[in-house]
Amino acid sequence: MAVGTNSGADTGTEVPGLTGVPLLGSLFDLKSDSLGTYLRAQHQHGDLVRISAGPPGMRAELYCVFSPAGAQQVLATDAARFRKDNRFYQEVRESFGNGLLTSQDEDYLRQRRLVQPLFTRRRVDGYAEAIAAETASVISAWGEAVDGVVDVSDEMMHLALRAVARILFGTDVEATADVVAECFPVITDYVLRRGYSPANIPRHWPTPGNRRAAAAMDELYGVCDRIIAERRRAGTGTEAEAESGAGAAGEDLLTLLAAARSSDDGEFDASELRDQVLIFLLAGHETTATSLCFALHLLARHPEQQDRAREEISRVLGDRTPGAADLERLPYLTQVLKEAMRLYPAAPVIGRKAVATTRIGEHTIPAGADVILAPWVTHRHPAHWPDPDRFDPERFSPEAEAGRPRYAWFPFGGGPRACIGQHFSMLESVIALAMILRAYEFEAVDTEIPVGAGITLRTNGPARCRIRRSDG
Repeated sequence: MAVGTNSGADTGTEVPGLTGVPLLGSLFDLKSDSLGTYLRAQHQHGDLVRISAGPPGMRAELYCVFSPAGAQQVLATDAARFRKDNRFYQEVRESFGNGLLTSQDEDYLRQRRLVQPLFTRRRVDGYAEAIAAETASVISAWGEAVDGVVDVSDEMMHLALRAVARILFGTDVEATADVVAECFPVITDYVLRRGYSPANIPRHWPTPGNRRAAAAMDELYGVCDRIIAERRRAGTGTEAEAESGAGAAGEDLLTLLAAARSSDDGEFDASELRDQVLIFLLAGHETTATSLCFALHLLARHPEQQDRAREEISRVLGDRTPGAADLERLPYLTQVLKEAMRLYPAAPVIGRKAVATTRIGEHTIPAGADVILAPWVTHRHPAHWPDPDRFDPERFSPEAEAGRPRYAWFPFGGGPRACIGQHFSMLESVIALAMILRAYEFEAVDTEIPVGAGITLRTNGPARCRIRRSDG
């Protein structure tokens, strides 16, 4: 698809629309299976499709962009024309704060400048030891698994949450991980219901749903505020250390965030710190957990690729604990992970609001339109992924990657709003996979896992695997 940008009189050809039912359009299709609906739209109508959903007067018109070139235009080359102003991001903002995921304009730029030094490769590589320690704890606990069966969806969510909580809060990990595990599902379900509803009642009305969500937010906010206040009283770090990403070895990320400051951007106040922490908790554990879950489950269904990955791990690591330097020494394991992220991207749908009329290929997206990018669909685009539903880590050999468009694979987004934590996610995933596969062999019990689009990709059923101690 050719890419062009203009706001002139040439409106191009009409954007094809997905056929829905009278009055409600595709509302029920999107509610019951949004990922399948987006796939069907691309298969039937191509790379830019309009989907109508909702009753007259409350109808949403979604302009769905499915090609790599279109995704690049929305996220990168024309990023200023597409903002995070839709209803879904507003609901996330009201529940999880105005952190890096949801902030915009100067707020976002200031936050990014303050946070960026804490996510340099050198700084992130220093978290390898904490990741390995939490992974070792999970591996040890699996020795007590009933009948040698574990649900890798639940287990990887537990692992990823413990790892990010340890890195954020250090010695306070025990006080926070349980609260997050209890409160996050309540809040995320609340955000989803409101984000995809044609109309919502005010949050302050005392309905059961509002009260449950408010109680969960109060508990979560209270824990974060208490720990932030303790860090502020401790008063660690200097301006030079914060700007360079330096500081005492072993400092947790919250301590570094509390110390982050510059002469131009100042520092985070207590409310801003909490917003960043909540967003890091949300984005830092659910996304990595999804990638780990499906990487393990796919390998459990494909013993040949599992054996090849284990052979590489044994050859490279032997019995030692993996570290950050091992990412480049485990290329096939990294290919496995990337292929799992292709088939099951943790962010399967990305939303934007068009703030200017923009030409994409042969069609025009009008100003004010809700725009949908769907890695779930683009990662299966038949023009770039032959036999797209087949698991094949060789798709990510250096030669194969060089022959594809940049945005044929974009699990971390792209452009100026690309995920700041993508190196952390890859580091955690490769270290955890290496340690787990060295310790255990996997065989799938549930051969298919139903999934749906939440804030992140979610499993709608168990992902059980039978495990046995590896001989390798």
